[in-house]
Amino acid sequence: MDVPYAQLKIYCKDLLSAAGMSAADADIVAQILVATSLEGVDTHGVSRLPIYLSRILNGRMNPRAVPRITKTGPATAVVDGDNGLGQVVAVKSMETAIELARETGVACVTAKNSNHFGASSYYCEMAAAENMIGIAFTNTPSGIPPWGGRSAYFGTNPIAFAFPGDDIPIVVDMSSSVVARGNIIQAAKEGKAIPQGWAIDDTGMPTTDAKKALSGAVLPMAGAKGYAMALAVELFAGILSGAAVGPHVGWIYDDKLEPANIGHCFLAIQVERFMPVIDFMERANAMISEIKAVPLADGCDQILIPGERRKRNAEQREQRGVPVSQALADELNQFAAQWNVAPLRL
Repeated sequence: MDVPYAQLKIYCKDLLSAAGMSAADADIVAQILVATSLEGVDTHGVSRLPIYLSRILNGRMNPRAVPRITKTGPATAVVDGDNGLGQVVAVKSMETAIELARETGVACVTAKNSNHFGASSYYCEMAAAENMIGIAFTNTPSGIPPWGGRSAYFGTNPIAFAFPGDDIPIVVDMSSSVVARGNIIQAAKEGKAIPQGWAIDDTGMPTTDAKKALSGAVLPMAGAKGYAMALAVELFAGILSGAAVGPHVGWIYDDKLEPANIGHCFLAIQVERFMPVIDFMERANAMISEIKAVPLADGCDQILIPGERRKRNAEQREQRGVPVSQALADELNQFAAQWNVAPLRL
């Protein structure tokens, strides 16, 4: 069933507030989750809310976290997330990077003691909206093997970029694995098989069973290149930030109670320090026109620029609503009933 964007955001915010978050922080998390689902990235959107609420309830996440920001130089800062929800930590970290970049042109902010923050692209788009280039790294719970290994060490460790554009930003958001782990989590929830080539089981053998894949490992994208990218992201987000690294990063889907201690790294680059913003956009638009003019491969009817499909999804879902399965609504309504929040009716 499709739910109007505004209605779904209010519902998510009410649940987060009932779980103990301040109104401002609940609004941040609800906005990011629903905006992500609006763009069609359902694996990182509202579908993640039940596990967040569960981990707030069992004390594994701190709903009243106050991230501590320490500026370490004119263009650098470190953030201690106080075990808060990753979206809150990430927004405050990127806001700090943008603020510093206004003064210095380029800024870098790391964060530790955080949690899963959803889609990396959201934070990069914050920078793009300020005519800056945004870059975000995060490490994640152990999920992919080093090249040549048969068990997981690195997380799926995504990297994202957003570049300012006339109409929409150019957005690149990709994990170091052949597929984001959220797709496998979703398949396991729905009892669906996953494609061959996505994952191996805990013995190192290829599997199409989503549950076996979660106890095994997701394969790195492009083989050794994906492994190398995962390692680089780990150095930025885990090592440089002082957060947990590799298999020491907590996974909120298990029954442990200690904090996940996920790490992030954000960069903001002010375009104006290199050329006028209008010149940047004109050059980017000219390149995009050339890309779209490339002869089409057999079976393809158009060439899309990264971020374009998300924009189209958002426009469609703004009109018809954000799809929410009955199973997800039932799961969330169990929390709503505990806290006397009006249920989501499909």
